[in-house]
Amino acid sequence: MRYIVCVKEVPDTTDVKIDPKTNTLVREGVPAIINPFDMYAVESALDLRDRYGGEVVVISMGPPKVETNLRNLIAMGVDRAILLSDRAFAGADTWATAKTLSTAIKKLGNFDLIFVGRQATDGDTAQVGPGIAEALGLPQGLYVRRVIEIKDGKGKFERISESGTEIIELPLPCLVSIVKGDKEPRLPSLRGMLRAKKESITIMNRESLALQESDVGLQGSPTRVIKVFTPPQRACGEIIQGTDPEKAAEFILENLKKEKLI
Repeated sequence: MRYIVCVKEVPDTTDVKIDPKTNTLVREGVPAIINPFDMYAVESALDLRDRYGGEVVVISMGPPKVETNLRNLIAMGVDRAILLSDRAFAGADTWATAKTLSTAIKKLGNFDLIFVGRQATDGDTAQVGPGIAEALGLPQGLYVRRVIEIKDGKGKFERISESGTEIIELPLPCLVSIVKGDKEPRLPSLRGMLRAKKESITIMNRESLALQESDVGLQGSPTRVIKVFTPPQRACGEIIQGTDPEKAAEFILENLKKEKLI
């Protein structure tokens, strides 16, 4: 069994700043971590390996410094780490990111399950995972909380929905996006930290993936961020006193007329 986990490095802060000229995140001087939802995806893959055996491979796309966080994942127990790093990948939207990641997964060969985090804390689009599944022609299960079992070439999963939880079954190989579940991501072990220091990380660039410049990064992105701004602060609402609903309705109606909203 081979489990692939796609992870992303994100700023370790809630105070995200935007460069007004480039409309991109300011990452310089901001500590970086692996996206929290991706950490639950890593734990899900490690748990399956513990139960059924196999290999866990993590893939990330980003600058060379991502290697530090990938080594932290190796210390947790991940078997192999692959970093897709090339200046040509910069500025990729979700479409171009999914294309680059899916191409790398194809190059790896056989796999049984792809795990992604529900969404990244910096972009919040939740589009890359489904984009990878579409590019690879895979069935997908979104908002999965728990992998129940793998049996007879199928995976059984518990996913959250608007009405509660659902049990779904998907043929392998497939892709699932992971939400926070019952199991917290495990801590690195001493043996794992020692292994992470000497473990080699595979670096792949645009040429090694046989991708054209028009397929990746900003050039391969059909969407662009035109403007980023902080929405104006909303005015405080007004609480209507009293218990008579008819008088309250009249009061609201008069104020709407006064403000010329009706």
